[in-house]
Amino acid sequence: MEQLKHECGVAMIRLLKPLDYYEKRYGTRRWALNKLYLMMEKQHNRGQEGAGIACVNLDAPVGTEYMFREKAEGKDAITEIFGRGLPEAQLFMGHLRYSTTGKSGLQYVHPFLRRNNWRAKNLCLCGNFNMTNIDEVFSFLTAQGQSPRIYGDSYITLELMGHRLDREVERLFVEAKEKGLEGTDITDYIDNHVEMANVLRKTMEHYDGGYVMCGLTGSGELFSVRDPWGIRPAFYYRDDDIIALASERPVLQTTFDLSADDICELKPGEALIVHKNGESRLEQIMPAQQLSACSFERIYFSRGSDCDIYQERKRLGEQLTPAILKAIDGDVTNTVFSYIPNTAEVAYYGMTDGFRQQGYNVRTEKVVWKDIKMRTFIADNSERNDLAAHVYDISYGSLRPYDDNLVIIDDSIVRGTTLRESIFKILDRLHPKKIVMVSSSPQIRYPDYYGIDMAHLEEFCAFRATMALIEERGMWQLINDTYLACKRSPQTGNHVRALYEPFTVDEINNKIVEMLRPKDMKAPVELVFQSIEGLHHACPNHPGDWYFTGHYPTSGGTRLCNQAFVNYYEKVLKLHS
Repeated sequence: MEQLKHECGVAMIRLLKPLDYYEKRYGTRRWALNKLYLMMEKQHNRGQEGAGIACVNLDAPVGTEYMFREKAEGKDAITEIFGRGLPEAQLFMGHLRYSTTGKSGLQYVHPFLRRNNWRAKNLCLCGNFNMTNIDEVFSFLTAQGQSPRIYGDSYITLELMGHRLDREVERLFVEAKEKGLEGTDITDYIDNHVEMANVLRKTMEHYDGGYVMCGLTGSGELFSVRDPWGIRPAFYYRDDDIIALASERPVLQTTFDLSADDICELKPGEALIVHKNGESRLEQIMPAQQLSACSFERIYFSRGSDCDIYQERKRLGEQLTPAILKAIDGDVTNTVFSYIPNTAEVAYYGMTDGFRQQGYNVRTEKVVWKDIKMRTFIADNSERNDLAAHVYDISYGSLRPYDDNLVIIDDSIVRGTTLRESIFKILDRLHPKKIVMVSSSPQIRYPDYYGIDMAHLEEFCAFRATMALIEERGMWQLINDTYLACKRSPQTGNHVRALYEPFTVDEINNKIVEMLRPKDMKAPVELVFQSIEGLHHACPNHPGDWYFTGHYPTSGGTRLCNQAFVNYYEKVLKLHS
């Protein structure tokens, strides 16, 4: 319902045969470019602020360009880039961007390119990532005497990895000299023996965060490495013709007409490395840590067409039926079931299936419709808010006024803004006896620092409700104690969790309703959230739940969460001073 921004999507293709082969088999030498275009469009949901591609032509003669990059901004960036007449190549890399740092503009659109006259020292980098310790990495670089021109995790990673690539090339130069090679034979030796595993180990050992890092070198190396906790996803496919990688499995399935079993997932800390000669291997770059694959990816961001994700989202809805039944006092006969379009639709099917499996004859309607995005160009804030309230509309006559309950499911309730400004107001026009608002995810209580756009505690309606309960009950000492703990020992545990401990989920739910329910609304409202246990039951292979529990997989995430409360506390004090 409430749009969140995910950091990025990636796509890579490596051709393993001459271009003539693809022209003969598929009728075009641009076959790989067409496939890259399809892979990027199929992941457009992961980034609409900008897009970029890079490619390397291994056949380019000396004195001509061999490494190309194109970037564009806006939701039509993919179409714009592929309309520019891209060159023939064997290595391709695409990227879709959503900003989670607030930094926008073409200079922040991936891929990032580092140029050099030595082919092997050219590096192009993109990724789906957010690093939590960029200050420390920046200090490491500057302590070596480097002076990065841009302060940002993408650019700094490019410079750090580029520095390690330079050292790898220099190592090979010495090795070639020791073998008695001279002139261009040294260059050829370097180009044919670059070992990206060395570069990746020396680079990624410095980072704390969630990432899938992808890159190309001018000499023809291709690689992708996943973070040791498996926070961000990556999938790949290999056969005799190609190697391809994407952020989501069904993208590869659709693009190359594959079954799910044909595709492998990159493991935590693992890298897929393809050498200049086309030989590929998997290499463990960093020791795998406790698996913390992001559960919110499964609930919200990933394509629901994935066979596993589809079933997981259905389970998320199905296992909410006991709590919903309690909320409507068992009166299924006089209840209409619906959903907030469009991402909650699969959970809705699971919810209604759950009732049918228990023998209930449920009444289903499409109560809410999402209209085209309205452009709120009117300057006055009150008028702009009024227009924004009409992004959703309702099906009039879809339930019996004052007699029917309305159960409506969404995939998540984050800030609550859309509920307050739009959803509750329009649903009340149907005059339901009671509205039961259901979330297929648990209460979102904590910020994310691994690539999803929610970094401030005060954004979350669950946090605001909890703080309101603390204030109502005069528990100021808890706030002060939490602040001091966050300030004094930010890396010894998530101290923000203490704020929620005095309250039950139902107490927080009731306060959320009180805060979000419009004053003139007539129908009573009850919230039903997924439980943490239910989340793990539905998504057993994605245990990363820090949004809901505050258990961050890395020390950097914990530290930033504590700092978020310090920032909130100090801002509140400043406003009240």
